Amino acid sequence: MILVLEQLSFYLIKFLLYSQVHFQAMNIQENISLKPYNTFGIDKKARYFINASSENEIKKALIKAKELGLPVIILGGGSNILLTRDLDSFVLKIDIKGIKILEQSKENIIVEVGAGENWHEFVLHCLHNNWSGVENLSLIPGTVGASPMQNIGAYGIEIKDVFQGLKAINRETLEEEEFDWKACRFGYRESIFKNDLKNKYIITRVIFKLNKIPVFHTEYGAIKETLAEMKVKELSISAISNAVIKIRQSKLPDPKIIGNAGSFFKNPTVSDSLFENLRSTYPNIPGYPNEGGVKIPAAWLIEQTGWKGKKLGNIGVHKQHPLVLVNYGGGDGKDIQQLSEEIQQSVLQKFNVQLQPEVNFL
Repeated sequence: MILVLEQLSFYLIKFLLYSQVHFQAMNIQENISLKPYNTFGIDKKARYFINASSENEIKKALIKAKELGLPVIILGGGSNILLTRDLDSFVLKIDIKGIKILEQSKENIIVEVGAGENWHEFVLHCLHNNWSGVENLSLIPGTVGASPMQNIGAYGIEIKDVFQGLKAINRETLEEEEFDWKACRFGYRESIFKNDLKNKYIITRVIFKLNKIPVFHTEYGAIKETLAEMKVKELSISAISNAVIKIRQSKLPDPKIIGNAGSFFKNPTVSDSLFENLRSTYPNIPGYPNEGGVKIPAAWLIEQTGWKGKKLGNIGVHKQHPLVLVNYGGGDGKDIQQLSEEIQQSVLQKFNVQLQPEVNFL
């Protein structure tokens, strides 16, 4: 009886959508390689693949996937996934574009951005218009739609600091819903969309509140030193962005040259007591106060276990940044997954600290 009601509900939704949406033939591709769509450059196939450039196309794709009886996998920029197998799935790439001003005052501007916009290009758009708030997040790979899901962050700034709200499609009801800052439950590289609402919504548009009067953040990392090296005399959001880009390019490999997904692991937070125990054995261990304890750089932990620069066939750990796992060409996702697990085990055995991946395994 319950199954019958669920089927009736689905077909009712489908009927209503057919009456609201012009249901032209979708450009569905079959057995397509996903190598161009993931920054690791892993060559795995999707049974079905479609680019969706509007909310209606997303809804049509969800209906089609339901008809085919296949799970739906969402792709943005492919910068936070590791493909470990061919996907017997309906892969939906979100390609909604557009940057629209919703309102503004002398101090602030609120903009709505399509989930398919490239993140760094959006940052450059903000710099061009002298909107501050995201300059410290320059050169982060991926799309705007993934930014609140991951609560991306760098150099002292996180998405939650500039986030105003988002719009998303409920996968089951196909209704468009809105989420404010509180509803997203942001945490360190976390949001409700990675936890309680995982795989239940598709983010379509993100709303940011930016500053017209710049607020500079140069305290984190090597920004001040890099600005001095660049001989910057007058501080600006463009100067900060350029400094961040220079730092990232000096440490992180370009995915177009060497396949990678940026930082593979989160920086772990440990209890105060565990950190004190570790410091008694390793006096030079870096640590930063964080909610619930002390945050330790994962890169330091990995380097101390001897993984930095290690190459295993076509894959390895980057020689300049141990937090970055790389595909030198022809590498397999399963091998990278196994490498990540071996690194986790090494760190756990030496420091009693469990590393958690930032990357999603598919």
